[in-house]
Amino acid sequence: MKPLPRPSRRASLLPAAALMLAMVSIQYGATYAKGMFAVAGPSGTTAMRLGAAAIMLALAMRPWRARVPRGAWPSLIGYGASLGVMNLMFYESLRTIPLGIAVSLEFTGPLLVAVVTSRRKIDFVWVGVAMGGLLSLSPPLRSGHALDPAGVAFALGSGACWAIYIVFGQAAGNALGRYTTAIGTLVAACVVTPIGVFQGGAALLQPHILLGAVVVGFFSSAFPYSLEMVALTRMKAKVYGIFTSLEPAIGALMGLILLHETLTLLQWAGIACVGAAALGASATNETPLLPE
Repeated sequence: MKPLPRPSRRASLLPAAALMLAMVSIQYGATYAKGMFAVAGPSGTTAMRLGAAAIMLALAMRPWRARVPRGAWPSLIGYGASLGVMNLMFYESLRTIPLGIAVSLEFTGPLLVAVVTSRRKIDFVWVGVAMGGLLSLSPPLRSGHALDPAGVAFALGSGACWAIYIVFGQAAGNALGRYTTAIGTLVAACVVTPIGVFQGGAALLQPHILLGAVVVGFFSSAFPYSLEMVALTRMKAKVYGIFTSLEPAIGALMGLILLHETLTLLQWAGIACVGAAALGASATNETPLLPE
């Protein structure tokens, strides 16, 4: 019996490259969105992003072909609503704290899900490492580098919504498969749009804001989602989770390069701790840290 052919080096690198590009794309979209806050506000920017992404995903996925079972609607609505609030709170956090720190604080949500679903003693180590990182990012003592408390609260709230999003997303995904994201994004847009219109008003109709919405919707949702599908169909859940642990560092680097957001050595150490905790949790658990 002939041995099975081993996958080519190029084929094995494809999912890793696709996932890395997806994470860079998401963080680039966040830096672009932050530039829209002065006119549209975080809520208006979130509404425009989700609206544009919903249209793009609808054209690509054609969700109207899906037959949604009656029992799947609660999880689907929960998935979409948590997605919308998660993005809204994340953009609110970006108004006052650096991108890398916001991503790290938000990452505590999926990290918590991975730890809770594992329930192994080693996971208490990852919790301790993550907590040390959080204290480094936002020390309890007053200092010249203290973060805005509201921004920290919004980022942690976004992480909590991310955890809820994972739970509902898994249930909705089992019922609807590939249509889940398209329908969920539409629900998210419906939840956030009234808030965004209230904050942004007529400014949302300005041509450069409409163009910005297309850019952010593409780089933050439509494009990375397509790349992640390439990775998810060719990569084990554990490996996928390990790769996503790099996202806080990618966010910090994108914030430094594109937004000129400088961090202290202590804050860089905190980001490294959160990434290390996510990596460790993923390496000892088959539950992936799912993307936003």
